[in-house]
Parts: sequence; C-alpha cells; structure tokens
Amino acid sequence: MPLATTSGELPEIIQGGMGVGVSGWRLARAVSRSGQLGVVSGTALDALLTRRLQMGDPGGDVRRALAAFPVPELAAAVLDRFYVEGGVDAGERFRAQPMLRVERGDTAELLTVLGNFVEVWLAKEGHEGPVGINYLEKIQLALAPGLFGAILAGVDCVLVGAGVPGHLPELARRLARMEPVSVRVRLDGAEEDYVHHFDPATLLVRTGIGAEPQGCRCGGGGGGAGCEGKASAKAERRVQAVRIQSFDPAVRPSAAPEPPAAAPTEFAGRLRRPQVLAIVSLPLLASYLARDEATTPDGFVIETHGAGGHSAPPRGALRLDAEGEPVYGPRDHPDLAKMAQIGIPFWLAGGAAHPERLAAAKALGAVGVQVGSAFALCEESGLQPALRRTLRARARAGELRVRNDPLASPTEFPFKVAEVEGTLSEPGVRATRRRVCDLGYLRVPYRTASGTIGYRCSAEPEAAYRRKGGAAADAEGRLCLCNGLLATVGLGQRNPRGHDEPPVVTLGQDLDFLADLSPDGEPYRAAEVVEWLTGKRAVEGACAGAAR
Repeated sequence: MPLATTSGELPEIIQGGMGVGVSGWRLARAVSRSGQLGVVSGTALDALLTRRLQMGDPGGDVRRALAAFPVPELAAAVLDRFYVEGGVDAGERFRAQPMLRVERGDTAELLTVLGNFVEVWLAKEGHEGPVGINYLEKIQLALAPGLFGAILAGVDCVLVGAGVPGHLPELARRLARMEPVSVRVRLDGAEEDYVHHFDPATLLVRTGIGAEPQGCRCGGGGGGAGCEGKASAKAERRVQAVRIQSFDPAVRPSAAPEPPAAAPTEFAGRLRRPQVLAIVSLPLLASYLARDEATTPDGFVIETHGAGGHSAPPRGALRLDAEGEPVYGPRDHPDLAKMAQIGIPFWLAGGAAHPERLAAAKALGAVGVQVGSAFALCEESGLQPALRRTLRARARAGELRVRNDPLASPTEFPFKVAEVEGTLSEPGVRATRRRVCDLGYLRVPYRTASGTIGYRCSAEPEAAYRRKGGAAADAEGRLCLCNGLLATVGLGQRNPRGHDEPPVVTLGQDLDFLADLSPDGEPYRAAEVVEWLTGKRAVEGACAGAAR
C-alpha cells in the first residue's frame, strides 16, 4: 500500500496541504523523513515553477527536478521560456503565464504537469517515506494535469477537498495507465456541465512551451499601473521566448472524446495509481462516496470547521455571529461512531494538534490526525521567515486572531484569515489594492449570451465581473486569494512603481500547540512536531533510502 510508512503501517500524522507553497516540498520531505505522511499543496504549482525560475532558482532545486522529467524537450522548453540566471531585478514584474481553459488550454496544462512533477519529485528525493499532494476540487481544470504530473513523479497519495471528489479514484487509475480522461466542469449559473478532455499521452508528445503574445504583460484585469505595453529590456535579453504551434482544432475537438495518442514506451507499466483520500466534513458525504466501488476512496480526512484555509459552510441557512463569522451547530459535528462503521480508514482534522487529541481520535476509531497550522509555523514551511516569526510571536502573546470569513474566498466557502498588519486582513490594504485577475485559478467558466465559454471571478475588477453577468453583491468582500497566497511565500507579483501584491495568511483557529512547541516564541522544526504529537523520537532521515 503506497500510503504506508517505511514501517509498513498507516501514518498517524498527515501533514496538511496548506495554501500555495506553504506546504512545499521542503516541509513535506521533512515530515516524510520523520516517518509520517508529508503533503505538498497542489495549488498554483505552475506559478511556483515559473516564478522560482524567474528568481534564478537559488540552489538549483527546480532545475535538478526538471532534469529528471521523462521528456527532456519539455523541461528544456520551460527553462528557455522562464529561467533568468541570477534572477529578475528587484521590483521587476514576473512574466505572465497562460491560464487554464476548457478550450485551447494546452500550454497551461503542460505547465501544470511540470509544476506538479517538480514539487513531488523534490519532496520524494533521497528517502523512501510516503509523500502526498492536496488539491481543491473547486479548481477543476487543474485536477487532471496536476495529478498526472504528480503521478509521473511517483506521488503516493492524493487528498482532495472543497467539493465532492467522487471521480478521483477512477481519474487516478486512468491517469496511471496513461489513458485519456474526461472531467465534468461546472458552468457557473447553468444546469449543464462542460465535458473537458485531457490526454496525457498527447500532451507528452509536445516539444515546447508557447509564448504569450509580445506587448502588454500586465496580466489582464484592465491594464496595470506602470504597464508600458512591452516587456522589460532585461527580460527580453535574459529570457528566451519559444513559439510552438498549437494543436489543430480539427485534430483535437474540444467537446468530444479523442482517440488516445500512443504513449511513450518508457512509461509502459511504470506508473502506479496513488491512494486517494477524500476530505469531507461529515460522515454523510463519506457514506455517499462509499456506496459505489467506483467512487470509494482509500481513506477519509474528516475536517471540522476549525481547520485553516477553506472549510465547509454550516448546514442549513447561513447565520453569522456578532463578529460576522458563520455559526456552526450540532449538525455540523461529525458522528465518529458512524464514521467508524463505514469501515474505511479515516483521520481527524481541525484543532487536532495535541498528543491527547491524537490519542482521543485513535480511541474513537481514527487512524490518526491531520495537522496543518503547527507545521505551517515550523521552519521548513514556505511562509516568508519574517511573517512566520511575526505569527508565532503574536500568537504566543494572545494577540493573533484568525477569522472565519464567509466572504473572502471566491469559492463561496468560508475561509480562515489571520489578522496581520500589512496583509489583506486589513481594510486599508484591501482598499488600496487594485483588483486584477491575472492568475485565474478560482475563476469559473460560464456560457455567454453568444453561446461561447467565458470566465469570471468574483474577486476580479467589479466592473468586469458585472459585464460578464456576475452580481455586484457577489463581489463584495472578496479577496484575490491567488495573488495573496503567492505573496505569502514571497512570490507575489511585483510592480515597478510600488504597490506589490500584499499577502493573505490562513491558519487554523486553534493555536494552543505553540505553548508546547514554541513556549518562548523560538523557531522549531517539523520533526519536533512529529515527536511531540506521537511521543516517538522522529529522527531526520530515519526513512532515508537511496537517492532518486
């Protein structure tokens, strides 16, 4: 069983897949080497890939992983397109990259495959412990190419939340066989779905990365301050643009199944299906998924509303408390006896970071717990070091509030926002930020009046959102999580005239673990979290095997 640790047992601890790059490869590798399940976040890994390359790839980690990609021509094209030796100048904008689309999105899919491959490959490098990847089901267009890239790198487990992941077991099986897959993409405001096709074999026979049109690189959303309609001289001098001809639409129709391309012979029989863990909030959804063999995952993570990031809304009509946060009631608390009766391994998440809570979860039938915030604040996390120190210090002083904001996320799921100076948690920072949608992970497709497919996001410029048929009320209070979360790990978009993208920080609402892990506000490492929770000495590298 790929999910088992090197001791042959299921892991007691699953490290949560947090934010964009917070649960990066360094953190996942440290947890996995400590004998538990390390998990990388699968969100926006194409942006992490291209921006790390534009920063000069300090240490050469990204280039080392790309050198292991099984189609060298594709890896070379990414380097030609995005790598900047020594890094772009301070304040210079990152090069725009294509967004995922239901039609003609091949280049974005290829970058998604490569980004997921790099992150998982680095997390697995040099040891034999299990590594997982976490996805949001809401980001539907990234799921198939992202999972395929992770499978190419040998990912052991995929965790999926923020939706109903009934198609994941079959999707993982087919991708591991290099078979074409179809994903039903919801069209916003319509009863119909769009059937989107992804063929891994066809994608791998590409020979490069297409370049965006020359000229304005502001990324959309109505033009950027400081946009002069051309790339900077330094970027033109140091980043080579590669133009690759797109697929012929007559050969690859967008709404009908296509014959599979011949899979490269080196993949035959080499890939394996990862274990699938569905992240759900209640046994009701777990029971629904377990009714059919095709939708039954290999395990569940039961995540309560105290966990960081997105959480399920309360059942029934939404009610807010005096602080404007959703009110959860008895119906929102999972019945673990019913969960145990399903007979499938499960882990508990949300305020589970304490040895006593781990023991209590196991006593109720759980294999263990998923822990996020305790790892988010450790030294291996991707959070900017200064921000990590500020969060630890303010939390230990009792001055850090984490708000469950019902409006922040364009997904319409409640989202935890830590209130930190200089971040999007402050009304003043929100007011001065110019709305822009230049990454598009949370935008949704919709059917236009002319019958074509358009895209909108409630966090994009309000005028643009309304022109696309969005309601003004739906845009109120929305945050651009795509740009904000990238800024949290130091890869936010920069503006030569100032006003760089501000960060947004998400954590769980229970931070009591710091009293034990960091009583004086001092830094701590991932292995210390594992040792504290399990009571077992977590020796870094104990699971190490031969290097990849």
